[in-house]
Amino acid sequence: MNVLEVRNLTIPGILHGLTFEVGRGERVGLIGESGSGKSQTALSIMGLVAHSGDVELDGKAAMVFQEPLSALDPLMKISRQLHYAGATPESLKDVDLDPAVAKRYPHELSGGQRQRVLIAMALAQNPDLLICDEPTTALDATTQAGVLALIERLADERGFALLFISHDLRVIDRMTTRRLLLKAGHFESLESEYGRSLVPQPITPSPARTGEPIIEVHAAAPYGLEHVDLTVARGERLAVVGGSGSGKTTLLKMLTGLLKPASGTIEVHGKIQMVFQDPRGSLNPRLRVGRSIKEAGPDVAQALVDVGLQPSDAKKYPHEFSGGQRQRISIARALVGRPDILLADEAVSALDVTVRRQILELLDRLVDEYGLTLVFVTHDLGVVTEMCSSVAVVHEGRIVEHGPVDEIWEHPQHPYTQRLLAAAKLP
Repeated sequence: MNVLEVRNLTIPGILHGLTFEVGRGERVGLIGESGSGKSQTALSIMGLVAHSGDVELDGKAAMVFQEPLSALDPLMKISRQLHYAGATPESLKDVDLDPAVAKRYPHELSGGQRQRVLIAMALAQNPDLLICDEPTTALDATTQAGVLALIERLADERGFALLFISHDLRVIDRMTTRRLLLKAGHFESLESEYGRSLVPQPITPSPARTGEPIIEVHAAAPYGLEHVDLTVARGERLAVVGGSGSGKTTLLKMLTGLLKPASGTIEVHGKIQMVFQDPRGSLNPRLRVGRSIKEAGPDVAQALVDVGLQPSDAKKYPHEFSGGQRQRISIARALVGRPDILLADEAVSALDVTVRRQILELLDRLVDEYGLTLVFVTHDLGVVTEMCSSVAVVHEGRIVEHGPVDEIWEHPQHPYTQRLLAAAKLP
């Protein structure tokens, strides 16, 4: 017996007659590039977008959305939003959050914490079908492993079916028993050339060229980050890794001047630009993307081409793009002004495998050609080895390890680093 039956699902220009079903208790993965129609399929099932065709649901469905900052009301405390979803602050324990988090507003939480709040709200409905649209995109390796284990356990205990959308094939392989591949609104075979292209391929990074210090931090943040001593050399490629809420984004905010240190000093010797974690939240929804990019530099058309978009996209608004496309626009805006220092806060976390590779290769080339210094915050430890020469591991507001990537990855000294590498299944 099926919990979901979809027949000839169509959205003009997006989805083209999709037909599939999900059995009761079955776990189905939906994969494909950004813009292929994955999220629109999920929204159609939930009745949130207009479509033609038949969607028959035998029971109740709940959904965890891709961008938690957009899905949560910024003017409402978490406790009230939990109440409207039929959940309580105690529900947060199920997703490894302290119930005290319910007293905060969404902007007071990290990206990973916001996503876990959404998962708690969805699970409170005891759904027959849980639709997860990139639910672990914003989570670090250890938190991701915990959330995936939680979803697996609850699916076993409660027997709900799972429609899991992700561009991370490792997650899809773990969470699902059957996979559907979307390309431009059509289903394709996993054995096709397109399907094989989604298997991640590592890039070969250019060697880092380092010089005198360009960033010197001897400071503490007002909250979330204890005293930090960190020096970054000109031309260095530094990865910053750690759990959600550990202080990674707080460190970047201090470097950009968005947050003043509570004590100590910060010296930045050069022009700095930042790519934020949430592309939808960082782009003005009322401005065409060309105008947003032009505020940082004049060569809008070339900037769009560099990140895999078309010059004509400058005339569109952010809501007309997929999540991955919006992130590429954010990267174009940061790079168009040719900064000395590029800060990237989860810059590729929302991108599928092929687009992520393109963006990483683009960043690799630009860092090399223009002598940029890169500070790259990520929860994807595989990206660290591809992009960076050094790494700083942040845990509970402190840098617990800092040094060459190869050295720390091969011989982690701190227990947290050891757990992080084990969760990511890296040596």
